[in-house]
Amino acid sequence: MLVLKKNLASLSIVYYKVLEGEQYMNPQFHKGVIEMCVLALVAQRDFYGYELVEAISKKIEISEGTVYPILRRLTQEGFFDTYLRESTEGPPRKYYRITPSGKASIQTLLNDWRSFVGSVDVILNQGENHEQV
Repeated sequence: MLVLKKNLASLSIVYYKVLEGEQYMNPQFHKGVIEMCVLALVAQRDFYGYELVEAISKKIEISEGTVYPILRRLTQEGFFDTYLRESTEGPPRKYYRITPSGKASIQTLLNDWRSFVGSVDVILNQGENHEQV
């Protein structure tokens, strides 16, 4: 039996809608995946908010309005610490650094994600194999 953490529970509501050649993702699925991406990136190194938006936007279409509430919540939950660093391009930037609790959380989320994706792939492949018979 696969047990998902509350952050990944919404991932079970996966569906895609194709409209004019573009792919749109269920908002609940999108939110859970973006949260996991934020944690995974900050686990690699410290980031400031807009830098995270840019990094994620290279692969997934998001807006700043998606990332900042996630950063606030993960900080309040103790997964990130913050600090200010001077910038040559304006005011100081708030950087996010992962905490030991955040490291434990991302490891659990990644393990759950891999297990979940593997289980979904098995189901999807069974469906494809059944249709071919």
